[in-house]
Amino acid sequence: MSLPRLRWRPLLRHWLQVQAFCCVIAVVTTAVWPRNGYVNQLVYASLIGLVTWAFIEAGRLLVPAPHCHPDGEGGAGWPKGWRGFALTGAGMLVGFVVGDALARHLLGRPPDGQRDLQISVMLTVVAGAAITYYFHSRGKAAALAAQVAAAERDATEARLRLLQSQLEPHMLFNTLANLRALIGLDPPAAQQTLDRLNAYLRATLNASRATQHPLSAEFARLADYLDLMALRMGPRLQVTLDLPDALAAVPVPPLLLQPLVENAIQHGLEPRVQGGALTVRAWRQGEQLMLEVADTGVGFDPADVRPDRFGLTQVRERVATAYGGAGTVEWHSAPGAGTQVRLALPIALNLAQGGALRAGGRCGDARAHLSSDGFH
Repeated sequence: MSLPRLRWRPLLRHWLQVQAFCCVIAVVTTAVWPRNGYVNQLVYASLIGLVTWAFIEAGRLLVPAPHCHPDGEGGAGWPKGWRGFALTGAGMLVGFVVGDALARHLLGRPPDGQRDLQISVMLTVVAGAAITYYFHSRGKAAALAAQVAAAERDATEARLRLLQSQLEPHMLFNTLANLRALIGLDPPAAQQTLDRLNAYLRATLNASRATQHPLSAEFARLADYLDLMALRMGPRLQVTLDLPDALAAVPVPPLLLQPLVENAIQHGLEPRVQGGALTVRAWRQGEQLMLEVADTGVGFDPADVRPDRFGLTQVRERVATAYGGAGTVEWHSAPGAGTQVRLALPIALNLAQGGALRAGGRCGDARAHLSSDGFH
């Protein structure tokens, strides 16, 4: 069995807390037995408490981590079940024998009969009980905090999956509607579209089961989808996908940009007779990942946008759930001038850490900032 790595800062803090408690015990015992004096009582209390604490602390570190509660500081806390009680009993026995002997040796005084025995026993019991209660309460609190964090993680992942499950049928229904229109107008193109759709659905099956995937996979799925749309729109759709290699591995929620691309085509480019250009790009700005979906379509007046419009609502809720207040969604549009939607996400955070991204409190308590005032 390998020895655990010592974390000196928590150990020093625990030792100082034990010494402060021993000073209080010395005051109490001096009030009960004033003849022995405060200094003598402090020596007894400090040494008995120190030996008891050192034995319990060492034993706690040697108990395998699976048998301990977490301590809230990244290490093992109080041993579970009978191990904790056994360690307490052994620590109190060793603290009494060794601490009492050290105190008498240091003070150069022989045992003073029954009275010294009573004092030593009381000091040992109080010190052992206090140390046990301290570690036990910390262990229970840390275990409860871990359970709460796990529940929050599970709830966040469930919400991400729910939002994603709403997205996938929406995309599929739009594609099937396009396919239905093509069957009567251009059967060969409809067949080609169906083949592309099959390939696209196979490629997105694995992504739909995850809460994150690399940004390169996000762009690849967009490219597959835009290939489908190009079969319908032909030269009316010009596409630019711009993803720097340095950002290819950054994790994002799957199909995060999909509803924005659908909106750009359905509400921006298709209603325009000559079509237009669609640009999806990513870049880094400080510690933020910037994502933008822009089209040169018909645009719209922000005052006319329905608050429940699927694309913006979906993206806003997914950003809020995954990133909390650290993620923002901004958009700008004007009649005849196209539409731009920009996302700013914390690049340093990762959905795999703690299950979901957090900032500014619990994920469920934050909402992504949605602005229609243009970009800043």
